[in-house]
Amino acid sequence: MKRFVKYALVVLALLGFGAARMPYEAGLHRELRDAGLFPPALEIGTREKIGQTSSAVALGGLRTLVATFLNLRAFTFFTEQRWADVESTFEMIVDLAPRTRYYWETGSWHMAYNAASYYINDSKLPPLRRREAWRSSILRGRAFLERGIRNNPDDWSLHANLGFLLSDSNKLPAFRDTNEAFAAAAEAYRMAAETGRALGYVRRSRFYALARVEGRENEALALARELYAAGGMNHTPTLLVLLLVLEAHENPSMDVAGRAIELFGDESKAYEALGGHWRRTRERFPVHGVAGGLQALEQKLKIPAENSIFNEPPAPPIDLDQWFRE
Repeated sequence: MKRFVKYALVVLALLGFGAARMPYEAGLHRELRDAGLFPPALEIGTREKIGQTSSAVALGGLRTLVATFLNLRAFTFFTEQRWADVESTFEMIVDLAPRTRYYWETGSWHMAYNAASYYINDSKLPPLRRREAWRSSILRGRAFLERGIRNNPDDWSLHANLGFLLSDSNKLPAFRDTNEAFAAAAEAYRMAAETGRALGYVRRSRFYALARVEGRENEALALARELYAAGGMNHTPTLLVLLLVLEAHENPSMDVAGRAIELFGDESKAYEALGGHWRRTRERFPVHGVAGGLQALEQKLKIPAENSIFNEPPAPPIDLDQWFRE
C-alpha cells in the first residue's frame, strides 16, 4: 500500500510539473513561431493532399524537403500546361515552406504570367471564357503574392514583385482601375524600399508608378527631384523625362524644349528622349508639355514637316477584343 501511495505521489508530482510548464512552453512556442524559427502546424487538408509518407516526413521536421519534391511536381504540371494543378501544388508548397521567397514568387509568376499568356492563345475555349481565364489568372497571381507578403512582411523582393506586376502595362486591363493599380504598385515599391535591403532600382520604380497616378503629381515631382539630386544611376532617360513632364504639369508656361536641352545636353538628344517618351502610350506615362516641346525642337533642328514625329501615330492602347478574338 505504501509503495502504491509513493507511486501515486510521483505521478501527481509529474503531472503538476507538466501542468506548470505548459503555459511557459506554449508562450515559447508562440514566440518562436512569430519569429519564423518554428513553422506553423500543418493543416489537415495539406497533410491529406501531400500523402501519408510525405506528411510523416514533413511532421518530422523535413518540410523543405517535401516542398522541394512538390516543386519538381509543379514544374512537370507546368510543362503539361495543367494550370489548376500548378496552382494547387504551389498552395501546398507554401503551406510547407511559408518563409521561402522563391516559392511565392514562382507560384505567382506561373499564375499571372505563364497561365495568363496561355489563355490568350488557347483556341479550345471561346473568347469570353479565355478572356475571363486570363484576367482570373492575373488576379490569383496578385493574391498569391499578397499572401506571401503577409507571411513575410520584411521581404523586399516580394513587395517589389507585386509592384512589378501591378505596373506591367500588359496586365493593367485585368485590374480594371488603372489608377488604383499604379497607386498600389507605388505603395508596394515603397514598402520594399523601407525594408532597408532593397536594390537601388526599387525607389526609381516607385517613382515610375507614382508618376502615373492621377492626382498625385506633386508627390511624384518631389520624389523625382529627390532622386535626381541623388544622381548616379537615377539619371535614367525615363526619370529625366518624367521630371520634365511633372515640372511642366506644375508650371504649364515652362519652356519645355529649353528644359529638355538642359537635362539631356543638346537638341538632338532632347528630341530623341522626348520622342521616345511620346511613343510609350501603352505604359500610361503622363505627357504634359511633351507635344509642345517636340514641336519647338523640330523647329530648332529644322526637321522637315514630312519627317515630323506627329506623322507617326502612337501605338493604340491594348485591345483585349483583338487579343481574345475567335
